[in-house]
Amino acid sequence: MFYSIVRTLIFYLLLLLVVRLLGKRQIGEMEPTEIVVTMLLANLASITIENLDVPIWYGVVPIALVFGAELLLSHLTFRSVFIRKLFCGKPVILIDNGRINERNLRRTRVNLDELTMHLRENGVFDPTTVKFAILETNGQLSTLLYGKDQPAPAKDAGQKVSEVELPITLISDGKLLRENLPLAKHGEAWVREQLAFRKCGVEQVLLMTVDTAGRIIFVKKNEE
Repeated sequence: MFYSIVRTLIFYLLLLLVVRLLGKRQIGEMEPTEIVVTMLLANLASITIENLDVPIWYGVVPIALVFGAELLLSHLTFRSVFIRKLFCGKPVILIDNGRINERNLRRTRVNLDELTMHLRENGVFDPTTVKFAILETNGQLSTLLYGKDQPAPAKDAGQKVSEVELPITLISDGKLLRENLPLAKHGEAWVREQLAFRKCGVEQVLLMTVDTAGRIIFVKKNEE
């Protein structure tokens, strides 16, 4: 029984750290501790249920131990900033003052497609309107738009606005997406002209999109 308790604690902490090291985008909406507790409780309970030869307290005690460990860890993370950062992580800025932080993208293993997907989930289709984008500890993205880009109902402003169009990605992280050119109704020569106008090559572009109205969103890579 002693070895069962020791192994339960070891696997609890080990799984917690492993999930934490997997990165925020692997976590979704749950915190690392919640995922580990859920997996452990499910497995411990299933082992006891499936193996009738195992006494029921062999499952009850570890489950109670995990529950107590979770309560203790919750208390420690509430009291200690260091422990909270170690097990729960901390928010990471992906867009800082309008600039995409490529280093933080690599560190959190969030690619450009995922970033733009999370922005669209927040109703943002133009990354250049975002002043700050923060990846929270539960894997969700929080965005803050520039003041001039804050949404306001057109009826309140008393103005008629044109419909927005869906942007099509032409260049992503220095790579030209030729399969998207027909969707954008532009050729590679047109893209080269736009790059020449901005005095840069494809490999220097972090993101370039264009919508059916011809509006171009252009983000150059940060020079490190």
